[in-house]
Amino acid sequence: MKDGERLVIIGGGGGGFATAMRAKALMPEIDITLVRKEKRFIVRCSLPYVVSGLVTGESIVNPDKKFIDAGINVIVDEVTHVDAKQKKVRLSDGRKLPYDKLVIATGGSPVVPPIEGSDLEGVFTFRSLSDAEKMLRFMEEKKPRKMVFIGAGFITMELASNLLITPSERYEITIVEMLEYPLPLMLDAEFGAKLQEYLAEKGLKMKMGRRVTRILGRDRAVSGVVLDNNEQLEADLIVLNVGVKANLELAKQIGLETGTYGIKTNEYMETSEPDIFALGDCVEKKHFITGKPVPGMLRGPAIIAGRHVAKKLAGYDVPFPGVLDNAVVKLFDKSIGFTGLTEKLAREEGYDPVCATVESRSKHMMMPGMRPWTIKLVFDRKSKKLLGGQILSDSEAPVKEIDTVNALILGGKTIYDLCSIMCAGQPELSSEPSAEPISIAAEQVLVKI
Repeated sequence: MKDGERLVIIGGGGGGFATAMRAKALMPEIDITLVRKEKRFIVRCSLPYVVSGLVTGESIVNPDKKFIDAGINVIVDEVTHVDAKQKKVRLSDGRKLPYDKLVIATGGSPVVPPIEGSDLEGVFTFRSLSDAEKMLRFMEEKKPRKMVFIGAGFITMELASNLLITPSERYEITIVEMLEYPLPLMLDAEFGAKLQEYLAEKGLKMKMGRRVTRILGRDRAVSGVVLDNNEQLEADLIVLNVGVKANLELAKQIGLETGTYGIKTNEYMETSEPDIFALGDCVEKKHFITGKPVPGMLRGPAIIAGRHVAKKLAGYDVPFPGVLDNAVVKLFDKSIGFTGLTEKLAREEGYDPVCATVESRSKHMMMPGMRPWTIKLVFDRKSKKLLGGQILSDSEAPVKEIDTVNALILGGKTIYDLCSIMCAGQPELSSEPSAEPISIAAEQVLVKI
């Protein structure tokens, strides 16, 4: 973009934020306006900690001062129409904003399954700060004790575990998940079974392989749920967290090409309409390994995509590589990490997976405070390439080893490469070099093939 040209960004989430800040850093003389309909821009992954009282709602709000100090215009309003031919954006108050380049980062909305009773008082979705605040008010006023959480993804599980460790309260929480174990998109069955056993020991009631068919109510307030085996569970509060759908209203109005999961873009996040980019939860991503379209609705990829869009606007052709959906989550004292393909998914995608699971330690064996952790690596027998990894850890630090695994996959590394990996070792900070699990996993797989 040239000095004085106008960049308009629709959406103030992680992707829109990253685009605006990086574009201003690379092109200080362009005019940048960010339009969002939410009054507050938040770090969404912190929501479970708001409801459990560990942090305040305001502490997860990124103030607009960051934009203002950088010279970025912020408008809190809703974009109701985009004229791609005239290159103008219309707001709900009638104002029109001209643009030279447009970025759509309209995010996603919670999926509300067609379950009878989902409109009752005490049924919540969980995606915005207002959702968290509504739930907090309800909990303060109604004092619910029995809760049912529908869906066993990581945000749901973090919320449940945080509530159970709240010292001043005594909650009874049941997780209902239609798949066979918690975090089913992150873990293979053996890790999922271990995690389920651990969560049950911590007091979470687990109803895996079950589906809620009806939400029961009394005087317009929720009173329980009915499962697909006709079992009934009492509930004073229900959380629906079964997925997110892309916000595509503007994209469809413009006539942008869309796919199964969102707006279609190329490797530079360019849409089917010239001078319009799109990124974040409203966009369909490419899986780095399979090349297939995936939703990929995580904050990390949105931020990286935003920075890539800014570089493209500044004249640098840096392609977005696709996603591996690497993620970490902490449940009670257990830390879980994942990236790439599970063994199950690798098999479904046509690979011949060969795996190794290795036990390791957070410190040298003799050190006080040592905690065990386990890693599983998935390789392709034919190409020898690393496809995925999973970590279960009793210590917080080792779970971030998943980022090492992520980088190795992005680098196209093979079993032989991992046999040569040399990690830094220190008694208080790592396992013994002889027990470094990534290279040991590669050695074990080498024997298997």
